[in-house]
Amino acid sequence: MAFWLSSPITDPAMLATTAATLGVSFAVGKTAAAFGLGFFGGAVTALFAKRAWAINALRDNGLVRQLSAARCGADQSFDPWVWRTSSRRTSFAKQTWATTRLILICLIPAFAAEYALNAVLTPGSLAVYVGEDQWWAIPAAVFLGAPAYIDGYAALPLARSLIENGMSQGAAMAFLISGGVVSIWGAMAIAPVLKLKPFLLYLGLAVVGSLIAGYLFEWVI
Repeated sequence: MAFWLSSPITDPAMLATTAATLGVSFAVGKTAAAFGLGFFGGAVTALFAKRAWAINALRDNGLVRQLSAARCGADQSFDPWVWRTSSRRTSFAKQTWATTRLILICLIPAFAAEYALNAVLTPGSLAVYVGEDQWWAIPAAVFLGAPAYIDGYAALPLARSLIENGMSQGAAMAFLISGGVVSIWGAMAIAPVLKLKPFLLYLGLAVVGSLIAGYLFEWVI
């Protein structure tokens, strides 16, 4: 559960992109939220570890059986010097291009959407709805913003535009955290392998953790 909750939120590439788009404070806050949500979710799930539905949490379907049958290559040792062999240099180049292409595909439309929002909205126009003075701003960002979340990279320019037009810092953080784990794209990665009760626990922990992250970030900033 800790892995499921924390891993979609950030990674080294996401950390760098967040810092470049929203600033270092957002990047650090998002990373801290990922660790915090993982610890929180794992600790709460451990309380139910003895329950029958927790012991048998996985569905009995073809996908789960395929994943259970997979094994890592135990005969392969880790070697960080990727440039020493041509096959690993080729593989590294392919991975680098694939990652770069994914980022460009996500970010170009996202920056276009940011430009469109800034052109349509007047500065501060969202403050009355999701500004710092509205108690419902962070819950709204979690429950209404998550379905609109498409991709972690694409969400960054969108969040910046929303902040520039009046969204509070905490609501923006809650939007980014919840989007990674509560959105349909995040939930669809978990739903095929988990039974109903563990899946509902996952959703509940994700929502509560996103709210806590938003309020804490609002308080700190």
